[in-house]
Amino acid sequence: MGRVDRAIVRRVVRGTAIYAVLVGIGWCALLPILWAVSGSLKRDGEIADAAFLPQRPQWSNYGKVFDLLPMGRMLLNTTIYALCVTAGQVFFCSLAGYAFARLRFRGRDMLFLAYLATLMVPLTVTVIPQFLLMRAFGWVDTPWAMIVPGLFGSAFGTYLMRQFFRTLPEELEEAAILDGCSTWQVYWRVLLPHTRPALMVLAVLTWITVWNDFLWPLVMIQRDDVATATLGLVRLQGQYYTQWPILMAAAVVILLPLLLIYAIAQRAFIRGIAMSGFGGR
Repeated sequence: MGRVDRAIVRRVVRGTAIYAVLVGIGWCALLPILWAVSGSLKRDGEIADAAFLPQRPQWSNYGKVFDLLPMGRMLLNTTIYALCVTAGQVFFCSLAGYAFARLRFRGRDMLFLAYLATLMVPLTVTVIPQFLLMRAFGWVDTPWAMIVPGLFGSAFGTYLMRQFFRTLPEELEEAAILDGCSTWQVYWRVLLPHTRPALMVLAVLTWITVWNDFLWPLVMIQRDDVATATLGLVRLQGQYYTQWPILMAAAVVILLPLLLIYAIAQRAFIRGIAMSGFGGR
């Protein structure tokens, strides 16, 4: 076997090993979802069986979810909350990212590092202070408690947008200033349209975070008419008995919108990750 043949064999073996590892990782990620889908179609007596597929699919479990809960209202509430918070995060994080990347002012780098350090603070540490603020404003058990705390940006989103703004050529900004654009016009008309990939990444990540949030709605919301979809899963769990097929059906219903959003925004999301400096470059 010549040198060229050995190189080809090594390349094939290496590629096969890499794909085998990726398939294994992908299977580990998909197995809980597939198990939930299978469990949502089983009867109570089958949920503990080792068989992966149900003997006779019980599609009525999905209808029981909407009979036992106002799931439609909960999904609508979660969509409204996610839409408002995502819009606020995209606007304010892009605005702060532009300021930290392009504007020059005293203490800019120290302020950015201090803001970035808030990523090290656990979420559970801020729950009680935020709850006290919401109670002082009279927003407990209202939609405002779900929208306002996450509306005005985040450290991660600001960092993401700052990194992307720094990749844009300075000639764009200089040409706009020579044409008489103000600072706001440079941001809004010149630079922001070039950050659409990063905006898409931030929007998708924020939407997923708000949609899957459980701790904050559990603390702030009691009424079903303003509850989120994740709280519906709690409502389905009894103290002594839980209908696991119906609970899994509810989990699948909550998961489907996220899969749809990611399927629509997949290309833009991956492109934004690669261009934002989070793709390993």
